[in-house]
Amino acid sequence: MAEKVKPVILTDSLTGEKYTLEFNRESVKFAEARGFAIMDIEKYPMTLYDFFFYAFRMHHRNVARDKTDKLIDEGFGGIAGLPEALIERLVELYAQTFGTAVEEDENPRVVVEL
Repeated sequence: MAEKVKPVILTDSLTGEKYTLEFNRESVKFAEARGFAIMDIEKYPMTLYDFFFYAFRMHHRNVARDKTDKLIDEGFGGIAGLPEALIERLVELYAQTFGTAVEEDENPRVVVEL
């Protein structure tokens, strides 16, 4: 089984609030239902605002979109200021939701024969 990717923890230095950024199936479905596609990030960099907002959904469902946009704009100086390592970790966390929970040495519950 692949090693679990650690969530991102952000601390707002003005308010002291801590935010855990991570994805689960529900948060990915929420993003996809709104037309988000992870592959669009490189082609359409402004979608990073959306991606950042969706990363809050798993642990901070009630954080409003304008607040996450403000964190990017005031905390990082806009999307150009987002650290590459942060974006990469969020992509890893997003991709992790598509992984399997069954270890290689376990028998899967459903076996498909074609």
